[in-house]
Amino acid sequence: MAGLYSFFSFIATPLGYLLNFIYSFTHDYGLSIIIFTLIVRGCLFPLYASQIKGQLKMADIQPKMAALQKKYADNREELGRQMQQLYKQEQYNPMMGCLPLVIQMPILMGLFYLLRNPGRYIENVSIILASHESFLWLPDLSQPDQWLLPAVTGVTTFLSMTMTGIMSTPGATGGGGADMSAQMQPMMKVMRVFMPIFIFVMGRQMPAGLCIYWFVGNLFTVGQTWLLKNMRKKATAAHLATKSPEPAK
Repeated sequence: MAGLYSFFSFIATPLGYLLNFIYSFTHDYGLSIIIFTLIVRGCLFPLYASQIKGQLKMADIQPKMAALQKKYADNREELGRQMQQLYKQEQYNPMMGCLPLVIQMPILMGLFYLLRNPGRYIENVSIILASHESFLWLPDLSQPDQWLLPAVTGVTTFLSMTMTGIMSTPGATGGGGADMSAQMQPMMKVMRVFMPIFIFVMGRQMPAGLCIYWFVGNLFTVGQTWLLKNMRKKATAAHLATKSPEPAK
């Protein structure tokens, strides 16, 4: 446990330098957290985009995977070989869908440690004192807000998870992943209800500054998901256009 704490502290320290650098220009702790969140999430955007591209690729090869599963239903060993061959032919790596999440989680946990206790990772006394500043209706960013901020954070968590769930459903592009989607739907529905409630409850106990980070991060996720959803529609339309037979002359 101590080793895990040290690891996240190692990540939180450079993030603390970034937050301190932003504060040196804004002199407003709440605004600094918002800019800080946008910078960090912007840096993570390529990972998120890579994850979505991997999901699109998976949706595209789902019909071929389903055909192999049906053909080699009684031969798991041969099915595994054929699947590996299919991945190689399609230049698809199943692990690429997990890699962005694996990379993001330590960063997010480092942010949690930093914003929960900035004085541990930032030597600048002024920003440590600034963590007690007021921002909008919040009298002290180091103290929890009991209702409004946790409530809107919970709502945006629901929106973020809903939109991300739509993007990550293999069958959403007509790629043939309906069975996989059906298996995941019950768990996704439970998480879409549980997580916003959990975030609301936790938001009433965590510093308002940390809650602002989560809220702004949710808005960023909603925006980037909307952007990638439009890109996905255009890519799907272009893909279908290339498969459409040319009209007879």
